[in-house]
Amino acid sequence: MDTESASLPKLVKAYRALRTARAELKTVWEDKDKVLGSKQESIQKALLEHCNTNDVTSVKTEEGTFYRKKKVNYWCSDWTSFHKWVLANEIPEVLQKRISQDNLKEYLTESGDIPIGLQSDAVYTINVQKPRGS
Repeated sequence: MDTESASLPKLVKAYRALRTARAELKTVWEDKDKVLGSKQESIQKALLEHCNTNDVTSVKTEEGTFYRKKKVNYWCSDWTSFHKWVLANEIPEVLQKRISQDNLKEYLTESGDIPIGLQSDAVYTINVQKPRGS
């Protein structure tokens, strides 16, 4: 389709059809991926059980080598106390540098105060809806 000469209704119809087709493909892919992921998890459990039973961290086979690796995740259940601890120990590097977009937008709207070093980028996007009653 030539987007330069196509009418606006045709462009909207084509956009909606492509969105629907992509959603269908995504659903099929996600269903297949879920089945494959489940099979892969079963194999991982068997390999991990082998490592645990034999007290080994890696096993080399003719098809490849697998490793047992410890992964630790941390989370916080009391942000107020944790924030005080971070400040008291002067270790801000334990936090990720990320801005809460909604909270900052609300603050800027209410206060009008723009912090030093803050940058922004605005981009227009298009949302397409099907006609009402369809």
